[in-house]
Amino acid sequence: MMPVECGVRVFDELDRLVDDPNPVTPSAVVAELEKLAAGAGEEATAASVGRDLAERCRVVPTTEEYADDAVVELAAGESFDGYVVTNDRPLRERLLARGVRVIGLRGANTLAITEP
Repeated sequence: MMPVECGVRVFDELDRLVDDPNPVTPSAVVAELEKLAAGAGEEATAASVGRDLAERCRVVPTTEEYADDAVVELAAGESFDGYVVTNDRPLRERLLARGVRVIGLRGANTLAITEP
């Protein structure tokens, strides 16, 4: 939802920050975006854009149904060796506490990596 809410070109920024990004998103995130996109207003527009961008990612199932919990489950897994892109402060704090690197908004429309 960052492109609409913050004017961030997410995939361009990922290419700038990370060599050979391989974007993955939990299916629970896609489901939440679809629900939000069915509404009205700016949030629905942002969710619709987010849902469209998720098509550029490999969607993977998780046991968690709540989007934030699904992200944490995926990122805290033994085989995870990447970054999580989020602008959600509570989610960011949960991830950093578990040793997960986070990519988030820095400045007006630039992303940066935060190490745990």
